Order: sequence, then structure tokens, then C-alpha cells
Amino acid sequence: MLSNQVIQKVIQDMKAISGLDCSIWNAKAECLAMTSIMPKGVGKKIASFMERAVRQDISEHIGKDEGLFLVAEDETPVYAIFLQGNSADIGMAGRFGVSQIKGLMQAYRERMDKNRFMQNLILDNMLLVDIYNQAKKMRIPVEQRRVVFLVEPKGEEDNLVLEMMRGLYANGTKDFVTAVDETHVILVKALESTEGYAEVDRMAKTMIDTLSMEAMVAVRVSYGTIVEELKEVSRSYKEASMALEVGRVFYVERKLLAYNELGIGRLIHQLPGSLCEMFLHEVFTGEDATRFDDEELATVYTFFENNLNISETARQLFVHRNTLVYRLEKIQKKTGLDVRKFDDALTFKIAMMVEDHLRHIRGK
Repeated sequence: MLSNQVIQKVIQDMKAISGLDCSIWNAKAECLAMTSIMPKGVGKKIASFMERAVRQDISEHIGKDEGLFLVAEDETPVYAIFLQGNSADIGMAGRFGVSQIKGLMQAYRERMDKNRFMQNLILDNMLLVDIYNQAKKMRIPVEQRRVVFLVEPKGEEDNLVLEMMRGLYANGTKDFVTAVDETHVILVKALESTEGYAEVDRMAKTMIDTLSMEAMVAVRVSYGTIVEELKEVSRSYKEASMALEVGRVFYVERKLLAYNELGIGRLIHQLPGSLCEMFLHEVFTGEDATRFDDEELATVYTFFENNLNISETARQLFVHRNTLVYRLEKIQKKTGLDVRKFDDALTFKIAMMVEDHLRHIRGK
């Protein structure tokens, strides 16, 4: 079904061209849009006309200063156009309106077909032969460089994001915006031969900024690797999905996540829970990593961010150098790891990431 905004635009154009007042009604004789207040009894006329249209196979009725025109799809009544005014061209205006609405319905149906095709492609619900056959029918290029972006709103504004993304990127025939769940919006973006990951990264940043400024919506955006053929789009989607999930565990502060820049987080994310528990038991000698308080964790993470530089870390934390050393020694007593040494610092960092991953697994 066409949106009310589209229908309203059609009747406004019809009035501007013909000078006739116009209204459009659905198959239940309910008015969807009008250019002026309709006289009483029009609803009954529409209902009667719809019944006669089915029973007598008629598509229009022109009376004195008014006309009724049927818009059908596969012989099923969908809309009725009611024109009112003194014009000898009322029949031509009505037929023009019918043709216009049928064209819009056809375009909407094609868009929905492409949307379903892209959803099935992303979810790996199609055989390879079906991908090529349907893509050919819909005139979708098979050999085209593409990348999949995944947009995750931080609130409940996913419908707003979906519509805005469609307005920004789905105007042509190469890019597709769709959704396969209620919390994410998917953009399958066609790329030129000269565009690489630097351009893709800029596109993602533009999405974040545009949605923040125009729609006032905070989002996180991830993207997969660039693929060369249509059949590989599902792989890029899965990579973008993994990037978001890894980001939720290890890189909470990031708004932009690229699959090929996840670092050690991607590796740890693929570890099974049993292996994580074995590693943590070995590092922390059977103790739970959650025994570290917020002050200790803030201290050691700031220490890592400053490349194990005690003086700079103490300055950033506004503590005396000896206080910082005391806190680091407390961690050493608990774990046996002296994080002032590179090897122990690396082990501690990996262990904390493994702990976050294990907590995420248990949370599921």
C-alpha cells in the first residue's frame, strides 16, 4: 500500500493540473486523502461504486460534475478516485490519476521485491542459482564492489533511522537499505573501483554525524570487508554484525567499528567459554577477575594507555608517584603479575579482555 504522503501528493498534482477537487478512498470506502471537504454521502457512493465495479466489471462512472474511477491490482479493487467540479475533462483527469497511482504501486511493488531479495541474500536464505536468476530479473548488477554497513540506534528510534537512511542512500538503483530485525538498519553500499577502506570509513563517519545532527539520534555503525560479487554480500553483513558484537564487549566507547580493525578483540571473541575459564584460572590462580575494584582498574588501564609510564600516569590520575606504585604492587600481590613489566602487562590486559568475553557469554 502507498503511504498517505504519496497519495496526498498525487491528488494535489491532480488538482493543480485539472482544477478539480479530488479525494482517494481505500477498498473499505475510507477516505485516505482529500483536497477539500467532501460533501455528505460520498462515502456511500464510493462503497456502492466498489461493489458495482466487482460485480459488473466496470472501472469508472462519470456523472454531472463528478467522476468515480477504480484503481485495481490483479482485478482486486485497491483505491477509488473521486473527482468533483465543472469540467469537460473530468474523465481524462480521472484516467490520468488512475495511471499515476498504478505506476506508483508498480514502483512500490518492485522496491518491496528488491527489499525481500536483499533480506534473503543477507541471511543466506537463497541458493546460488536463485541469486543470479533473481538479480537478473531485477536488473541488479552481480559483479559490483559492495560493502555492508550496520547501523545500531542507541534508543528506540530505529524506524526513524530506517526512513532517514532510505532517504539518504536508497534513491538510486545501486544501494539498498533494509532491516532484518527491529534493532538494526542495514545499508548495502555500492562502491566505485577507486574507493577503498579509507572512503568506507569516511562514509561511516558521515552516517554517524548526519543521523546525530539531522535526526538527533545517537548510533553505532559497523562495516564488514569489501566484496566483489553479489553472492558475497552475506559475508560482509556477518562481519559487520560480528564487529558490533565485539564492540559491545571490548570497545564500548567506540561509535565506529570496522571488522578489519578489531585487533585482538576479534580473536578473543571466537574463544569458547571452557578455554576462557581455563586461561583465567591459570592467570588469576583460581580467583575471579571481578575482585578488582574500580580504583585499581582505572589505575592499571591508565597505566597501559600511557605505555607503562609511571610519571605520566601519576600526573593524569593526580596522585603521587609512590601512591601509584603502591596500587600497582597491590595488583601484583593479588595476581602475581607485575604490570610494570611488558610481558606481565600484556598477560593482564588479555586476561581482562577474556574475562569480559566470558561475562558476555554467560550473559547470553
